[in-house]
Amino acid sequence: MLPPNSKCLASEEEQHSKDKKSSAFFDVYGPEGKADVVFKTPEADSTLNLQDIQGLVTWVLAEGLMPSWVFIKNKPLIPKVVLLYMPGLDAALYLSQSKSLRSFKEYCGNPKPVLALSCVSDGIQTVDALLTCRMKRKRDCANSAVRRSGQSSELGVESSGSDNPFAVELTKDLPFPITYYTLTAKELEDNGYSYNNQPGFVSTLPAPSGSSPYEMLALDCEMCVTSNGFELTRVTLVDVNGRVVLDKLVKPSNPIIDYNTRYSGITFEMLNDVTISLEDIQKDFLKLVYKETILVGHSLENDLLALKINHHLVIDTAVLYKHPRGGSYKTALRVLTRRFLKREIQDSGKGHDSVEDARATMELALLKIINGPEFGSPPPFMRKKLLTILSECGKVSSFIDDVSLVKRYASGSCHAFPVSSDDEVLSKSKKEVKNDKVHFVWAHFSELNSYYKKQVEDTEKLNGKLAEMISLLTCEKNSTSKTGTKFRVTSELKAILRRLNAKVESLYDALPANAMLIISTGHGDTAIVHRLRKMLTEQVETTICREKLVKVLEELQAQAEVGLCFVSVKH
Repeated sequence: MLPPNSKCLASEEEQHSKDKKSSAFFDVYGPEGKADVVFKTPEADSTLNLQDIQGLVTWVLAEGLMPSWVFIKNKPLIPKVVLLYMPGLDAALYLSQSKSLRSFKEYCGNPKPVLALSCVSDGIQTVDALLTCRMKRKRDCANSAVRRSGQSSELGVESSGSDNPFAVELTKDLPFPITYYTLTAKELEDNGYSYNNQPGFVSTLPAPSGSSPYEMLALDCEMCVTSNGFELTRVTLVDVNGRVVLDKLVKPSNPIIDYNTRYSGITFEMLNDVTISLEDIQKDFLKLVYKETILVGHSLENDLLALKINHHLVIDTAVLYKHPRGGSYKTALRVLTRRFLKREIQDSGKGHDSVEDARATMELALLKIINGPEFGSPPPFMRKKLLTILSECGKVSSFIDDVSLVKRYASGSCHAFPVSSDDEVLSKSKKEVKNDKVHFVWAHFSELNSYYKKQVEDTEKLNGKLAEMISLLTCEKNSTSKTGTKFRVTSELKAILRRLNAKVESLYDALPANAMLIISTGHGDTAIVHRLRKMLTEQVETTICREKLVKVLEELQAQAEVGLCFVSVKH
């Protein structure tokens, strides 16, 4: 029989053994060991990009490559990394308002300039560059995706329209949420989805409380040529399983000049007894498609234009599958269907079949959703969420952001915190940085960027700023001084900068010892760049001549394209 105190003795020995192992680890660095950041001398004409910032995170917390621009001293001592995203703060604004932002330099030292993606890109692309990683696709994964893309014709999806082989997999873990593939506001605008304030147009409505609207429907329409141009003749909606939920013929309100049969498949006989009007089909459509429903289609802007319906939650397969030549080129639906679904469509000689086309677009969208955004791209690469990579390396993340971004990027062992203000972001961040089980924290301060967006919506304020900038640029041109253009900063903007400074100070104070803080600003004021580009493209009437607007745009674009990166370790 064991002595009564034997268990206690064994427990003490085990604890002593653990303490020895723990102290042995810290002895490598010494009792006063500290992690630190040492910036390397930059090469001539070298500029950091957003991938460099992401690479620093994966180097410290995962299995990334060693950065070429910074050395991390005693890296294993870093318990967590906090990546604070603060869009809108460019180099020019920071330098001119450094007194209002003194905490940035005090805690993080001098910033490194970072080249923004592009002033014509939207904010979501910048976040995407920070939070998704481009990785080489493994051979077996690539082969599996290709094999899966050929299953539809083997399983007879094209004939029955049911039991879609891809739809059943939507219940499984997806590489990215379905909303990741919907068009951004910028993509909607660039691809002709802006129908606001046009006569006869109606908008989809929020689903009634307690209802279960379709999550995703594919739409295809057929049109004919009337005395008033192209008008609607057929509307088809299919669900994720390829089942038809709406398929009706529509009588145009104007005399038909060409039934467009060779493309639409519509004939005189088909429409002869039809009485359904555009207004009738709009009512039917709005009973099935709500604001929350994702509409799938190929160049869907044309279908929505014919329907005269505003809807902004769209997956467009013409945009989703990039054309090899890039730019504004788009691959035909029949080409995508032949390549990825291994079947022929639009080859009957009797025109298109809207049910067949709608099913094809749905299956193409599902292929992307299941296999990831790089599926179908020529290079053997795939995109993977940063948080997924960290989770696979045993790291726990906390994601604190707007609900739309939380849905888009949260994954793995991530703690997701949807917030609606910078004050909430700070409160949640301070709590999460003190959580010993969390290794990575993403937080997003959006007040500065939101301020810029509101400013350009106010025509009077915009015109005032443009006039001031033209005056300053003229003075600079006539001056021999090389101090650069300094624009007036409003009291409201100064107050925002002071609040940001206080938040950074408060967050830094909450960090544990040796924690790394990275502040990325992404870009400067892109809102005004987008507004000026739109004014010039649409030739909006203004009291300012076009030549001067172009000069102002060049100056603003150059300024907004230089973001900043601050890096420090808490001591």
